[in-house]
This record gives sequence, structure tokens and C-alpha cells, in this order.
Amino acid sequence: MQGQILGNRYELIEKIGGGGMALVYKARCQLLNRYVAVKILRPEFTNDEEFVKRFRIEAQSAASLSHPNIVSIYDVGHDDNVHYIIMEYVDGITLKDYISRKGPLDWKEAVNITIQICSAIENAHRNHIVHRDIKPHNILLTMDGIAKVTDFGIARAVSSSTITMVGSTIGSVHYFSPEQARGGFTDEKSDLYSLGIALYEMVTGKVPFDAETPVAIALKHIQDQPVPPFEINPGIPTGVNDIIIKAIKKDQNKRYPTATEFLQDLYRVLKEPYGEFLTEDESESSQTRRIKAVNPANHERKGDYLIKEAKNTQKGKKNDRLTYWAAAITAVVIIVIFSIVGYTVVLPAITGQSEKDNFIMENYVNREITEVKAILNKAGFEKIDIKEEYDSKVKEGIITKQSIPEGTPLKPEGYSPIEFTVSKGPELIKIPDYRGKDPREARTELRTFGLETADEWENSEGIAEGSVIRTEPKANEEVLPGTTVTLFISKGPQIKLTKVPSIIGLTQKEATQRLLEANLKVGKTFPEDISTAVDKVEDQKPAADTEIQEGTAVDIYFKVDTTEKPKEIKYTLNLTDSEQYGDTIKVLVEITPSDTNIPEIIYDEEKGKAEFPFNVPIRIPAGGYTKVRIYLDGEPYLTEFTLP
Repeated sequence: MQGQILGNRYELIEKIGGGGMALVYKARCQLLNRYVAVKILRPEFTNDEEFVKRFRIEAQSAASLSHPNIVSIYDVGHDDNVHYIIMEYVDGITLKDYISRKGPLDWKEAVNITIQICSAIENAHRNHIVHRDIKPHNILLTMDGIAKVTDFGIARAVSSSTITMVGSTIGSVHYFSPEQARGGFTDEKSDLYSLGIALYEMVTGKVPFDAETPVAIALKHIQDQPVPPFEINPGIPTGVNDIIIKAIKKDQNKRYPTATEFLQDLYRVLKEPYGEFLTEDESESSQTRRIKAVNPANHERKGDYLIKEAKNTQKGKKNDRLTYWAAAITAVVIIVIFSIVGYTVVLPAITGQSEKDNFIMENYVNREITEVKAILNKAGFEKIDIKEEYDSKVKEGIITKQSIPEGTPLKPEGYSPIEFTVSKGPELIKIPDYRGKDPREARTELRTFGLETADEWENSEGIAEGSVIRTEPKANEEVLPGTTVTLFISKGPQIKLTKVPSIIGLTQKEATQRLLEANLKVGKTFPEDISTAVDKVEDQKPAADTEIQEGTAVDIYFKVDTTEKPKEIKYTLNLTDSEQYGDTIKVLVEITPSDTNIPEIIYDEEKGKAEFPFNVPIRIPAGGYTKVRIYLDGEPYLTEFTLP
């Protein structure tokens, strides 16, 4: 269908996807000059009136939704026997492809994606629309990392990964809820179950239930308990694990009752990754159980005597503890006093040294290392070790730590080296070269470096659409943490429009030249076997004055005159029995064409013998014949004959 125009407006450019129910094309809206996605119902369903009716009603219902995380539906229609839906064109990949490329996602990234999906589901549920087929295949991720949910109320693709009950598709087997597997009543909680399964896959890289057949997988949804996500990926916080476990409960009443409550826990877990998200009842089935503390009041007492003895014992123990602590404090005070006296009086008296000989260590933190080194060197301390560390909050050359505490007395001889930790200032980050790379990967890596990111889109002839053209600051530049790096992303070559010239009435050569001058190409020609260069163009597609992209092909339709035309043949006249003729012979050729039936002489000349044989042109009427008579020297030469 590529190249076809639907509804005199949507030009199909290329196929970009498809499922059991429909095919999806990238198209250009000629009216608004923008790209759109066109979902076309497969031909095998177009004769099912009930299916087509449901296709249109559900598409119109989904079109009522307006949310930044929902793929917008612009139009619904049909052209001849082609039924289609016009949707927002999302330049990105599915969440399923993203997980397949990256494997398990970082839990924060997974939660942020889930928040966007849950917000879309919340909006749909408020409008009384249940998706019934939430899965990573139906989530599109844009180049900016925005998640968009598609196929609201429409996704019923018949494939090996779906189960059909009572004539209607229930959902995709790896992601649908136990009630869907049983063919029971589905409601908003069924969407939240599927979203929980999708979050499970994002953080672990695999679905919780898998088997060789769809039926076996469905039974696992009904009967089996999933392996807790943090047993597969120990890096998942318990809060995220608990949220997933709650979302995929078998019992609908034990799941999140609404998308709003699900959203609240998702926002909360970003701040409290190890918070409590399950009640005791909800956590009983999980392998991590919370055990109540033992309450001594619950133990049986045996009589007033035991109670009284217990009180007396506790009172005695309390008095003993007071005595012990009083004695310990007194001893410490005495030891401190004697230490001070011994250090300041007795030791100098014995060694002959006085307090004034000691250098008292000061607090040098937040001072310049060069200044402090000069002070210490002047006091006789040469052994100074410097350890440099990057520090985003302290400028270069400032001391952040010292090995010897403030107030410590030192002597210039026999001391251990003094060690200072000195700031090297903020660590500069060298920006990698991301040219031609996926902006998602660039964005993720830059953020791990502590940098902020921003996106700018522009046309590029040399860089593929959706890839990074350059960065600002440029590649290999060194910047401070927190710097915003702008990623310039390719929109592909600039779409240049031109008006289709009129080529009606021109020959093939003239039409080709006219189209080339308008930067257009010659498409198909009808009929293909143009026999003459004089046939004129009768029609063209696209029509004259239509605005289309440069380089587009224009199909040409020629008006060919099919009436048969007269033809001319060359009859070769040979001379036999030449001896009976002189050196020159008078030759006369008479013809009678069938269209006029009037004899006419077409040749009357003298010829030398040496000029024989020679050709005589004879006209044959269209669809007719010509009688020929030849005379040599006035005598009939051959019996009258007919051509052709």
C-alpha cells in the first residue's frame, strides 16, 4: 500500500509495524504537512461487519482521551474497503524493545516509566475506559524518554501470545490477569495487574510466568506464586519489591483498588525505597515476613508471690547499677586529674622540658595548604603528607581534613608525619563524543556523571533521524558537575516541498524534463509500452499544483491513439529474361488501393538494365490491401498481384 493516499489526505510512506489485527504505516498528512501513524485493519477482517463496527466505536472512544502519556487519535475513516485510524506518530521504540536492548532497568528508571504509564491508565479509568491489554509492546518511548500508551480499547490482535474466549480476545498471555485467564469479569484492577507484570519485567529483565504454550502460562497466572523480584535482582529495594507483589495479587480485592493509589506508592517509593508498602496480611504470602515483638504482659504470672519477688529483684538491681556508675565516674575523674598533673608537672620535671617547648596543633581545616605548610615548616615540622581529593563544595588548595587533632602538643623531633587532605576542587568531567549515538544512552550516561541534559532537534543530511548530531558543550570539553549538556538530535533531512507542475498534453520527453525541473521524479507510466514519441499525457498523479516533498515520484498516464494507420512497404522489382529487353527499359507501376478502389500510377520511369533490381514504395491502406500491376516497355510484366 506504500504510496497510496487515503481519504485524499494521508500519503502512506512506509510500513512501521503490525499485529494480528492491523498494519501500521508512517504517513504524511498533506493538509497539515506533518507525519502521522495510520493503523489499517487487515483485509481478512473487513468483511466482518460486527468487527468493523467494534473497531470504529472503540477507536472513537479512545479518541476521547487526552493525556501526554497516551498516543492521540486524530481521525477514523475508511476509503473504499480500507478501514483506518489516524494516530499521533511517535518517533521512538517500544518498551519491550528497550528492555530487550538494555536488560534489567535501573529501579528508579523503571519506576519513573511506570509512573507515566499509570498516569495514563488513571486518565483512561476516569473516562470509564479499561485498556485490557497493557504490556511493554503497547508502550512507546520517545527520544525524550516519555512513555506513551497506545491501543486503548483496540488491542485485540489475534496471535500465538493471546487467548480468545467466547469469540473475543482477552489479552496478551504473559501480562493478563488471573480473571482474564479464567474468562471472568475484568475491571480497572486487571489493568493494574498487567502494569505490575510490566514493572516486574522492567526491573528483572524477565516475565514472572513463562511456559511453552499460552494455556500453560495462563494456568500459572491462576495458580502459581511469582518469584519475588528482589530474589532475581538483589539491587531492587524492598519497597519496589512490595509494590510489585501487591499489584500482581491473584485476588482482585488485595491489589491496588485504583490507579491513583498505585501512583501514590510509586511516587513515595522514590523517596522511601525501603519503606513499608505491605500490611501484615498482604505480606504473609511473601517470603519476607514481619514478626511481632514478644509482649511480656502476655505471659502467664503464677501468683502474687512471684510478682512481689520480681519487683524486689528489680529494685535491688536498680540500686546496684546506681552504685556502680557512681564509682566508675569518680574513678575516671581521679584518673584524668592525675594524668593532667603528671603530664604538665611531673613529666617536665623529670625530663627537664617545659610546656613552652611543645608546639600545640591548631585547627587548619578551611585554610590554604601553602599558608599552613609555611607555619609548620617555620616551627620545625618538615614531614608533611598531602592527600588530594576532588571536592565539589571546596575550592582547590583548601584543607578539608587533618590527621592530628586540634590542641595536640607536638615536638619537632620524633613526630609522625602530619597528614592533610586537600581539595582539588570540583572534578571536571570530559564530555564523550556522542555523534550518531542513541540519545537515550547519551542521556543516561551523562546523568550518571552528575550532568544535566537538554534536547534540541534540528535537520541533518548526514546523521540518521533520531541520532545525536553534536553536543553543547562540545565533545572532549571538560565541565563542572551539574552543567547542562544540550543534545542536538537529528530530525533527518529537511522536508522540502514543491508544487507539482502540470504535464497534461506534453510528450513523454517534455513531461520528464518538466518534472526534473521541479525536483520530482518520473514514477510509473501507463500504459507501459508507449510506442511513439508523440503520445500525449492525459492524466497525472499527484495532480498539478499539489504540494509534495521534493524527490517524490509522479505517475504519468498517456492518451494513445489505437486506430490503425496506413503503412508503406518496399516492393523489390527483379528483371528476368533480360535478353529480350534493350539497354534501357520503361518501367510503369500501377496500384489500386482498397480504400479508394481507384487505379493510380505510382512509378513511370526508364531504367537501365544495370539498375535492376530496385525498390518501389507501395502504400497499403489501414486494414486493407493494394492491387499491383507492373509494365515493362508497355507490356504486362507480371500477373496482377495483391499486397500484403
